[in-house]
Amino acid sequence: MKIRLTVEVTALTATLIDSETTRDFVSLLPLPLPLNDLFRREKFAHLPRAISEGGKRSHTYEVGDVAYWAPGPDVAVFYRHDGQKIPHPGIIVLGKIESGVEVLDVAGSVEVTVELADES
Repeated sequence: MKIRLTVEVTALTATLIDSETTRDFVSLLPLPLPLNDLFRREKFAHLPRAISEGGKRSHTYEVGDVAYWAPGPDVAVFYRHDGQKIPHPGIIVLGKIESGVEVLDVAGSVEVTVELADES
C-alpha cells in the first residue's frame, strides 16, 4: 500500500509496511498535518488519537522513514540523519519515502496532507 504526502505543490509517495500500526494509521486518512521540525532531522505532527502499537519497534531510522512515536502520539518523517539513536520506547516505522524527502529540509513547520495514493 502507498500513501501520498503533499507538501505545497510537491507530492511524495511512501510505500507502507504491512503491520497493525500501519493499518490503524491508514484508518485516519486523509489527514492534514502541520509538521513541526525536531532536531533538524525530522518533521513531526500530533495525531488526532493514539494508534496501535502492534508494529516492530526500532531505535534507529533511515532518511525517508515515516514512523509512529507512541508517546506523542506523533507521526514523524525523517529527512536528515544525525547519527543519534531514538530514545525509549523507540519508533514504529510505518513506511519509507524513496525520493524527494529533501523538500522537508526547511526551517520551521510545513503543512502536509497525507492520503492514500491511487495505485491503479
